[in-house]
Amino acid sequence: MSAPPTLVLAWGNPGRRDDGLGPALAEAIAARALPEVRVSADYHLQVEDAAELAGCGRVLFVDADRGGRGPYRLRRLAAEAGAGAGLGFSSHGISPARRLGFARDLYGASPEAWLMGIRGYDFDGFGEGLSSGARANLAAAIAAAAGFVSGEGDAAATAATSAAGEVRGRP
Repeated sequence: MSAPPTLVLAWGNPGRRDDGLGPALAEAIAARALPEVRVSADYHLQVEDAAELAGCGRVLFVDADRGGRGPYRLRRLAAEAGAGAGLGFSSHGISPARRLGFARDLYGASPEAWLMGIRGYDFDGFGEGLSSGARANLAAAIAAAAGFVSGEGDAAATAATSAAGEVRGRP
C-alpha cells in the first residue's frame, strides 16, 4: 500500500505581479508530474480545501510573502480552531492553519502541514509577470519544494530541528 499523497496547495493572483508566486510554483511542480503529489492553485484558499486536505498525508501551502529575507521561508503548521469556531463574515481571511482545523474537525484528518512563503517585491501594480527578484526567489523555492514533496530535500528536517521551526532559503 502506498503512502497518502502530498498536496501542494498554492494561492495568489497572477494579475497582481508578484502575488502570482504561489500559482507559479504550483505550475512548475505540476509540470514535474511527481508520483504521489497532487497540485492545486487558486486565487485564494477555499473552505472546501478541507475535503482535499483530508485525503493527504502531507500538505505544502504556498503563497507570496511580502516581508522577510528571500528567497523563501518554510515553516511547520499546526491546526487552529476549525469548524466549531464559525466563519465570520467571509472565508477569504481564513488561514492555512484554520483550514487544517476544518480538515481535522470535519474529516478527522491531520496531515503534516508546512507553509512556504516566497518573497515577492511588486504587489501594487496590475499586470502579468513577476519582478526579476521574485523570479530568482521562485527558482530557489521550486528547487526546495520539489525536493520536499518528493522526499529528497532536507528543508523539512532542518525546519523541524531548528529552534524556530522555520528554515529560510538561501539566495
